[in-house]
Amino acid sequence: MIDKKLKVESKKIDTKEFELPETIFSRDIDEKVFQGIIVQCLANIDGISLVGGNFIDNIFGRNGPEGVKGINADQNNKNQTIDITIEINICYGNSIPEKAEEIQTKVAEEIMRLTGLHVSSVHVVFKNVISYEQMKKMTAPLSSGATTVPSEQHFDEEYNDEF
Repeated sequence: MIDKKLKVESKKIDTKEFELPETIFSRDIDEKVFQGIIVQCLANIDGISLVGGNFIDNIFGRNGPEGVKGINADQNNKNQTIDITIEINICYGNSIPEKAEEIQTKVAEEIMRLTGLHVSSVHVVFKNVISYEQMKKMTAPLSSGATTVPSEQHFDEEYNDEF
């Protein structure tokens, strides 16, 4: 018997022939992040308050699961832009055009700095004129020290590895 040996040819494959897909990096920023940034910006502006709540509740996270009332942020992932609508009350005696410009400038700069997104519009809607007495009532818990910022020790006490 004669064994016929089959000769198997092996080709070397050039790895340059393969096209690998490019890595796609994406990021999603939830609306609550934008709302938090905007609340912090508005807290530094005198003579205004948010509609439907106060700064203290929003700063300390006591605003409920739906987010901050009066702040809407619509993100366009295709163009990497964001449209912002802010509904606020203004204290009597303040110039509405000046406050609008101050709010728009601070919010746009802070959003661009922290998220890298282009702010295509900041629409400020003045819903009501309030007195300084009403403004003081809204900010009284913060100035009296009734509400405190949670410390790291507070968070460490809440954290527990045991199940």
